[in-house]
Amino acid sequence: MNRLIIIGAGGHGKVVADNALKNGYTNICYIDDNAKGDVIGFPIIGTSTDIECLNDGSTDFIIGIGNNAVRKMIAEKYRVNWVTLIHPSAQIAFNAEIGKGSVVMANAVVNVCAKIGEHCIINTGAIVEHDNVIEDYVHISPNAALGGTVHIGDNTHVGIGATVKNNINVCSECTIGAGAVVVKNITDNGTYIGVPARKMD
Repeated sequence: MNRLIIIGAGGHGKVVADNALKNGYTNICYIDDNAKGDVIGFPIIGTSTDIECLNDGSTDFIIGIGNNAVRKMIAEKYRVNWVTLIHPSAQIAFNAEIGKGSVVMANAVVNVCAKIGEHCIINTGAIVEHDNVIEDYVHISPNAALGGTVHIGDNTHVGIGATVKNNINVCSECTIGAGAVVVKNITDNGTYIGVPARKMD
């Protein structure tokens, strides 16, 4: 199996490394602009300025950064072999689609006819129900639950334990706060909190 370089050696990058191990990668390393040495036993071999020279055609890459905007910037800047990682304990429907560069973490569920975009994070225990459409650079946080036929616009973050009712559309560039409950379509970008979720002033 190819070497895997994880871009970002922070907390999310650590979880990505564990996911990679469970997918059979044994040659794992990091690049990070703010850290040196090694992280959980895997070496940091350079910074973002080294990505081009490390792209030798036989190396796989994935972004281990939770921030949607940063993940988008990196993904659009570099043309490398972005891979998709799905934890073995995740439950993925036979016809679900998951885009390149995306990560599905432990015990997550992606149900039938769901479509996950590129460079998304479906985090630990998150539920993406049937017929969902998750656009690019979205982060569905741990234990968040999306009912059936939900559409989440690109660059949106759904916080820990948040719930989105079935048949709801959430526009791009939104933040849904931890524990929020979305019961109506969201058409204006911004931050939404509470039960039911309302836009912060």
